Amino acid sequence: MTTTPPLTLDDVRDAAARLKGVAHVTPVLRSRTLDEIVGAETYLKCENFQRVGAFKFRGAYNAASQLTPEQLARGIAAYSSGNHAQAVALAARELGTTAVIVMPEDAPASKMAATAAYGAEIVTYDRYTEDRAALAEALAAERGLAVIPPYDHPHIIAGQGTAALELIEEVGELGAVLAPVGGGGLIAGTATAVKGVHPGTRVIGVEPESGDDTKRSLEAGRRVTIPVPRTIADGQAVHTPGELTFEVTRRLVDDVVLVTDDEIRAAMRFAFDRLKIVVEPSGATPLAALLTGRAGRLPHRVGVIVSGGNIDSERFAQLCG
Repeated sequence: MTTTPPLTLDDVRDAAARLKGVAHVTPVLRSRTLDEIVGAETYLKCENFQRVGAFKFRGAYNAASQLTPEQLARGIAAYSSGNHAQAVALAARELGTTAVIVMPEDAPASKMAATAAYGAEIVTYDRYTEDRAALAEALAAERGLAVIPPYDHPHIIAGQGTAALELIEEVGELGAVLAPVGGGGLIAGTATAVKGVHPGTRVIGVEPESGDDTKRSLEAGRRVTIPVPRTIADGQAVHTPGELTFEVTRRLVDDVVLVTDDEIRAAMRFAFDRLKIVVEPSGATPLAALLTGRAGRLPHRVGVIVSGGNIDSERFAQLCG
């Protein structure tokens, strides 16, 4: 672990300036019913209303917008199961360049269709037998493209942190903030923003039970690799935390808790029935942690990053029916 933080609150604030007028300032939702269930004032930062339907646009645009004109002229590449794919595709379109996205062949059809609709070229792979990062790097080298990774990059992390920065700027100091954990870009950015403004606020990450690579890594004191998770939370089906994101997480995140797929489904139903919003499985994990009590004893005021809502009606009905 280095002595100098890989990024700071100023990096998140710089990202917020780049995103002004480009990314949506997403709404913060309140629910008296939810407050009564969890015993705390809850503030839901609804990134399901972000462009491309998820927080990922923040990091993708922040990173892509800092490429040189020469790099943008050649195009960009990325690898993703869906939300980062859409985010890079849209960022490329906004910046007047092209994108090639390496996506797993079993990625949700709605996410693959949306990525193509934004103008990206899609190259598929088998997530259980092939290395997506290696495929993307080889493709980028062959075509001279700049790679925008899904999470393990300071510009990505800083961009993702702008969601939490907006939340605390709108509602003030919170006792705790919960966010999903996949590769770690969102939780690392969230922790950087929250701890930078309010060092005493607890930051809690939430993983699916079968995708507990970050929790295991924190317990081991080093990055741990697990088998590729099989979970409905496809955005969190990561087998090892990023190198940079883990460094930030180890410094700043207070706890990582786990939820089951059934608990995620219940949280999705609750969001639909009681909050009147559609949340994808990965976006529902922090809400599941609140509803089940897995987040532990809560302070008076709690923030939740609802990371996305990219799920089609057929898949939603299949999971929640």
